[in-house]
Amino acid sequence: MVGGGAAGFFAAITAAEGNPRRKVILCEATAHPLAKVRISGGGRCNVTHACFDPRLLATRYPRGQRELLGPFHRWQPRDTVAWFAARGVELKTEEDGRMFPVTDRSATIADCLLQAAAAAGVELRTSTGVMTAEISPDPPRWRARLTTGESLSCARLLLASGGGRSSAGFAIARACGHTIEPLVPSLFTFHIDDPRLKGLEGLSVPAALARVEGESLSASGAALVTHWGLSGPAILKLSAWGARELAARNYQFTLILSWVGARSAVQVGEDLAAARAAHPRKQLATWNPCGLPGRLWERLLEEAAIGAETTWSSVSKPALAALAGQLTASIFQVTGKSANKEEFVTCGGVRLAEVDFKTMASKLSPGLYFAGEVLDIDGITGGFNFQAAWTTGWLAGRALAGAAADGAIVQSTR
Repeated sequence: MVGGGAAGFFAAITAAEGNPRRKVILCEATAHPLAKVRISGGGRCNVTHACFDPRLLATRYPRGQRELLGPFHRWQPRDTVAWFAARGVELKTEEDGRMFPVTDRSATIADCLLQAAAAAGVELRTSTGVMTAEISPDPPRWRARLTTGESLSCARLLLASGGGRSSAGFAIARACGHTIEPLVPSLFTFHIDDPRLKGLEGLSVPAALARVEGESLSASGAALVTHWGLSGPAILKLSAWGARELAARNYQFTLILSWVGARSAVQVGEDLAAARAAHPRKQLATWNPCGLPGRLWERLLEEAAIGAETTWSSVSKPALAALAGQLTASIFQVTGKSANKEEFVTCGGVRLAEVDFKTMASKLSPGLYFAGEVLDIDGITGGFNFQAAWTTGWLAGRALAGAAADGAIVQSTR
């Protein structure tokens, strides 16, 4: 059974605090529990998102949107904030809604979880993976075989192994009759080798709109030029919503990017015409009405065949139309992908129809529970994946605390 990450820890703590008489064993395959927590958010840990409406919150999940609605009415970001505050960890909200510890250190979150687990009496076993788990009837009990050569017997088993392909949780779930939806990456950046982006590395546009040609896929938000192509919230959200479609294309596709959001070429053309009328003597290179970074604006002027020293009064209607086209529909060929920094999120996992989202219990195998990314759940960037881990971990922990019979509750990762 499988999970020493965010979901596994949260479930273990909730179960141990909810039923102190029961023994809770948390097995982590590696020597480093909570590794993903420690590297997330650039080492700051994006704990959750300041979205406190369960219905709106659920829309941030390309997979799991319908199933998470009920759970978010029971445990949502407001509860997460209160849980950490009760344990001495204050969170702050940034302009885009992301929430981080005020220390800006992911170790603050990891240490809090480790301390809470220890205080609740959770037995943490590191460098201890679960290889197989089988259930025997009358009474039903699980026997888990560990990588240490030991075996453990328990009445309830939680799989919180994450979404990695090597996760033992998938093998155990499959052996219990569960369907594993195909695993493909989510939340990744786009590889683009295009001279228009050269020299613009690090440049960011706050309100872009990205879409995939030939697919009904689009996403809005900031776009960031990198050494490898494009990233930023708009690109990451697009990669999440299109995880399966883009994998099917082997990450070779045409990206259409509007640098000015959802405005049409006609609307932008009208704005440019108004700018020409208001400032006829100004040069286009030194004044732009779109608020774009200067280097990007100059690059778009080049693509529209407009000289940098051209005055607004001398720009023809066809030239303005060409510029409007560049602003609203720059075409790029994507040739591959990269993980977003050191983070990774996976689309796919245990089929959601096979899980009871009131308790996170398996509908197929008595005494088996799930939490976190082992499920076919993933959210867009911004703290939503951690919130799904806290919510499903809390629900599973509550169920385990109430349902556990004699024996250990075993959790492990990878």
